Amino acid sequence: MLLVAAYCRTNLTLRQLAPLFGVSKSAANRIVSHLGPLLALRPRKRFHKDAVLIVDGTLVPTRDHTVAEQSKNYRYSTNHQVVIDADTRLVVVVGQPLPGNRNDCKAWELSGAKDAVGNTTVIADGGFRGTGLVIPHRREPGQSELPAWKEEHNTSHRKVRARVEHAFARMKTWKILRDCRLKGDGVHHAMSGIAWVHNLSHAR
Repeated sequence: MLLVAAYCRTNLTLRQLAPLFGVSKSAANRIVSHLGPLLALRPRKRFHKDAVLIVDGTLVPTRDHTVAEQSKNYRYSTNHQVVIDADTRLVVVVGQPLPGNRNDCKAWELSGAKDAVGNTTVIADGGFRGTGLVIPHRREPGQSELPAWKEEHNTSHRKVRARVEHAFARMKTWKILRDCRLKGDGVHHAMSGIAWVHNLSHAR
């Protein structure tokens, strides 16, 4: 587990990492391949009736171009839909990764995140328009400004929604999420494993 954690934290190559643990490169590869999926976060299946969740998508630069596409950052990336509990700030769902050129509206549904949360109240940013989620108020055509009560709602919405951005900031201190070399499901296992570690550290 320490080898896997060091790999994800530092993003050293297995050739660089293996000697630090006194194993061969192939042995290090087998350890990462075997333990990585076992450390992945298990999606929560039940939510309190009054629970409020927050969702947002984040891009992870990924070298496996079979699962990635060029995204708005001009790098080959995967789009990950991450859902946190607004109260505890713990990650509760990590959707399946999609190519980075998919917008959040599509990714929300296709990643499985939508099905995972069921009918629980979920808030999101304006990029999720048309999904039925709670998003900020927008000006209607011909409207110069929003009514004061809508501006007040938007201010409150931004403050709460910022919690998912804080979660991303903490998760991306794990350097593997800045340039993932893993192939196939590896990027999903990395994101899910880091979400699990994030929950452990945040719940202390």
